[in-house]
Amino acid sequence: METKDLMEFSIDKENKKVKVVREFKASLPKVWEAWTDRQLLDQWWAPKPWKAETKTLEFKEGGYWLYAMVGPEGEKHWGRTNFISIQPLKGYTATDVFCDENGIIDESFPGSAWVSVFTEQDGMTTVTMNINFKAQADLDQMIDMGFQGGFTAALENLDELLTSR
Repeated sequence: METKDLMEFSIDKENKKVKVVREFKASLPKVWEAWTDRQLLDQWWAPKPWKAETKTLEFKEGGYWLYAMVGPEGEKHWGRTNFISIQPLKGYTATDVFCDENGIIDESFPGSAWVSVFTEQDGMTTVTMNINFKAQADLDQMIDMGFQGGFTAALENLDELLTSR
């Protein structure tokens, strides 16, 4: 019987946090590459039938990832991830915001701060993401926008990508 990879999604409203723990049947270098390479990110980041399209990715401290989530009708919703610190093959910290196609922040949507940690044991890689919000209303807005379902679906896309590589 095949066991399902670990997937935890917990919401801590009091502390304005979301914690996601996801296990993948793949080596750490392979999973790390999928999170840091623009061509690979575009293959899994968006929940189907949406797709991600990277405009710019500078995966380095002080760099950023500017991308669009493109819907089935061609509509685009832009996001920007600003990389604060990076420890190769271990993790990174970043801020994540909604923006326009030029990377200008859209203040009408909540932003978040991410701490992502990558670990490997027995050929399985676990990614632990702690996502912090400035206000409980920001956390509530993200959850209401479908973040849990969308991000869970995207991580399932990553499973498919890792299996096919």
